[in-house]
Amino acid sequence: MFENAASSNPAEMTALTPATTDRVAISVVVPVLNEAESLESLCSAICTALEPLSAGFEILLVDDGSTDGTVHTARRLASSEPRLRLLRLAKNYGQTAAVKAGFDHVRGEIIVTLDADLQNDPADIPRLLNKLDQGFDVVSGWRRDRKDGAWRMFLSRVANRIISAVTGVRLRDYGCSLKAYRRSVIEGLRLYGEMHRFIPALAAQQGARIAELEVDHRPRAHGSSHYGSERIAKVILDLITVKFLGSYQGSPGYVFGGVGLLFLVGSGLPLLSAVGFKLMPEESGWQKDFIETPLLALAGVFFSVGVLALLQGLLAEMLMRTYYESQGLRTYRTRAETQGLVAPAEQTSNSTDELSRR
Repeated sequence: MFENAASSNPAEMTALTPATTDRVAISVVVPVLNEAESLESLCSAICTALEPLSAGFEILLVDDGSTDGTVHTARRLASSEPRLRLLRLAKNYGQTAAVKAGFDHVRGEIIVTLDADLQNDPADIPRLLNKLDQGFDVVSGWRRDRKDGAWRMFLSRVANRIISAVTGVRLRDYGCSLKAYRRSVIEGLRLYGEMHRFIPALAAQQGARIAELEVDHRPRAHGSSHYGSERIAKVILDLITVKFLGSYQGSPGYVFGGVGLLFLVGSGLPLLSAVGFKLMPEESGWQKDFIETPLLALAGVFFSVGVLALLQGLLAEMLMRTYYESQGLRTYRTRAETQGLVAPAEQTSNSTDELSRR
């Protein structure tokens, strides 16, 4: 759609040519926030990398509330490059929301994401696409030779090891924005908080095949990083959410019920101890009335917590069933179906080679 200054839509699509629903082979999603100085070089590098593939592509810039000349620069570039589109968000929502907005508006069968700061090298995109053609659904970049500060790299290594251990998806660089996805993997994907870095883990929970590929990483050419140490707590909380949803989304009662049973059984220990003290011979000096120790009260607290946890588990089960059944959702995802002697056709998007031949 054309730009409308009076538009009330939270996301405003801007391009010199109208956005159509026609599919293209490759979509490159680039969240941008105050990156006016980098845009021209970035878009030129992306075009240079993708044009030899002879496959239709588009570049979708998602402006996340920039306050510099980013929007002006993007409009100027779009005036001479019809494959460039600009999606403006109503305000600064954060990178996860910007990535999700890009996913919602792209037309490509293959979707590539990268940062706008020129630290990711667009020349690596064809290599990621080739890796996808080897049967993978997600290919994540690995910045082996990072050009960042020592402290930031240390935190990143620790975070990658923790995330890999918790999710079971072993990647050496969850934080690398340069990734390639098949459209079938990201369709229906819900992203909240700071979950964009967990997309490979979320995809793996749905049966996606994940690969990692070493990519180039360059020093930041313009501006400063938008990341700060305050994101550490957010990453930890989001990781807990990802683990819970991945392991217990279909059966949350197992978590709450398990905790409830543990507390119910645990309430017996202080109760039996209180009874034991009560029955001790008086001459032993160990005899205690129920009101002389906190054991009976502790047993009551444990029992109450156990009952509440069980009830919470039942409520969570009801909510989850309502979520699935009200929308007709399934608790599984199929990859292929074989009938008779017909060879199975895997349900993945067409490869870039196939798309190139169209």
